[in-house]
Amino acid sequence: MNLAQWLYSRALVNPQAPALFTGTRQCANYRQFAAQASAVSAYLQQQYGIKAGDRIALYMANRIEYLVLLYACWWIGAVVVPVNYKLHPKEAAWIAQNAQTSLLFTDKGNIFSANDLHDACPEVGVDTEISSFFKADDATPQPPLTLEPHVLAWLFYTSGTTGRPKGVMLTHENLMAMSMCYPLDVDDVSADDASFYAAPMSHGAGLYNLVFVRIGARHVVPESRGFDGAEILDLAKKLGNLTMFAAPTMVKRLVTEARKTGSAGEGIKSIVFGGGPMYAADLIDAIDVLGSKFIQIYGQGESPMTISSVPRAIINDRDHPDWAMRLASAGFAQSCIELRVVDADLNDVPVGICGEVIARGPAVTQGYWSNPKATAETIVDGWLRTGDIGHLSADGFLTLTDRSKDVIISGGTNIYPREVEEVLARHPKVFEVAVVGAPHAEWGEEVVAFIVSQDGQQIDAAELDAWCKSEIASFKKPKRYVFRAEMPKNSYGKIPKTGLREEAKALSGGAGAPDK
Repeated sequence: MNLAQWLYSRALVNPQAPALFTGTRQCANYRQFAAQASAVSAYLQQQYGIKAGDRIALYMANRIEYLVLLYACWWIGAVVVPVNYKLHPKEAAWIAQNAQTSLLFTDKGNIFSANDLHDACPEVGVDTEISSFFKADDATPQPPLTLEPHVLAWLFYTSGTTGRPKGVMLTHENLMAMSMCYPLDVDDVSADDASFYAAPMSHGAGLYNLVFVRIGARHVVPESRGFDGAEILDLAKKLGNLTMFAAPTMVKRLVTEARKTGSAGEGIKSIVFGGGPMYAADLIDAIDVLGSKFIQIYGQGESPMTISSVPRAIINDRDHPDWAMRLASAGFAQSCIELRVVDADLNDVPVGICGEVIARGPAVTQGYWSNPKATAETIVDGWLRTGDIGHLSADGFLTLTDRSKDVIISGGTNIYPREVEEVLARHPKVFEVAVVGAPHAEWGEEVVAFIVSQDGQQIDAAELDAWCKSEIASFKKPKRYVFRAEMPKNSYGKIPKTGLREEAKALSGGAGAPDK
């Protein structure tokens, strides 16, 4: 059960089908794609002695060779360690050390000095050492190594917001289960599709390649190697049937670009979004500008892209009496997942009551690399404790309210930032919002809202206060507003709240002062 078998099989069945593109330029068909992966895998064995189970790190921005390297590693049973290319080299070196990688690939092979990486991990430049393998090659690929389903395929390091990153172990079986869910729960897949990689390939966007390889679709990396709204809209027109994964912040940027140029997203088939909260007001705006192109997924590195989904038909069903609730939800459990909402003792809570979201199924990780303590805390009797807070409706729709660590407790009452953010995001002058808790001497915590206005429009606290009072209970409304020109973003396009909490704490004077 080797993922590389999907590429090998497609190369045999449809060898001339177009496979790899940089922008509009075709770089390889499926026969050539498979031949390149097979040739690179042979080189890794001969030159570096790579064998099944060895870890190989990829530390680079998106490029079409990333896909070839993925399959080259799997071809011989090696484990891919995808490293976010925006991490500092010291952070990347720590991951390589923790995973005990045998190789680390970069663009030029010149990022690390001799003392940066552990002795057994040379840095290999894609452009300087193995570039010849990525030229069109009509050689016959050798069959991939046969593997057991439980063999490790993808060692993904979490973002480490509460400490050092943890290596999530995902097997070939995990990733196949994830891929099988896509056509069942997310979107239909066709050989005419173009899977577009604007979000980092080191994360979910890269994993979604699997189902498109299996079906024999096109794979496109933009010339910019990242997200550029104008480039995406232009390529979509030229390529057609463009399907992409995007974080909600990317969707907002794409909508802004489309509105500016008068584009309706011609050529875009589907935008699968996830990785952070998409507020209902923003989603409605995106649909109004770009049309019925959106599907939502909810997952974690520990169960990638697979916990729940809101299919296109549900997002577009504005006549349904529960449409507003469903639009704001994270959807219902995907085919490979059992989903529950529980209390602190892992007992199910009633419908509509908030608790921790837990999940189990064949896509869920077997645990964390060399970290049995974290594994035992997170995987309990086979259930993944997500750390996310939410509630279920009677018909099985999951609404997320927050990460457990983000819940604000003010005067003994739980306040869920997501609920406050949804209200503020509907204000016509608000472009982006993030809500956090800050220490308060009397109430324990107070609600602080960070605001970016639409196109520099003037907005003040009194106006937002009046808006909140008309929408939510008084105890939930922010006690303080912080206006910014832009929000901080991490490399995944998410707004990291750790720094905002520290800023809010400093503004409140540490322990805060009672309201007068």
